Amino acid sequence: MKRKRFSVEQIVAVLKQAELGMPVADLIRHVGISEQTFYRWS
Repeated sequence: MKRKRFSVEQIVAVLKQAELGMPVADLIRHVGISEQTFYRWS
């Protein structure tokens, strides 16, 4: 399976959604990333 690459803008958008109060579990499911990836980004 090919790895999905995210641009810096996409990563920033995901982190901003988390800052605004979206639950991490819902956010990572919607974006299609693992919890580990999310916390590595933040």
